[in-house]
Amino acid sequence: MQKIQDIKRILKEEKGIGVVEVILILVVLIGLVIIFKSQLTSLVQTIFEKITSESAGI
Repeated sequence: MQKIQDIKRILKEEKGIGVVEVILILVVLIGLVIIFKSQLTSLVQTIFEKITSESAGI
């Protein structure tokens, strides 16, 4: 019976680690967006301008 309780405890701990990993990944992604905000904005604008100009030809 003790082994089953140990397995349940380990599984519960693993879920906690997954939440921490997701939070860390989100923090890194948000940091990258903040750092490269101007480059991302110009890239998105360029892409939308190209889409607009190409769709006019259809």
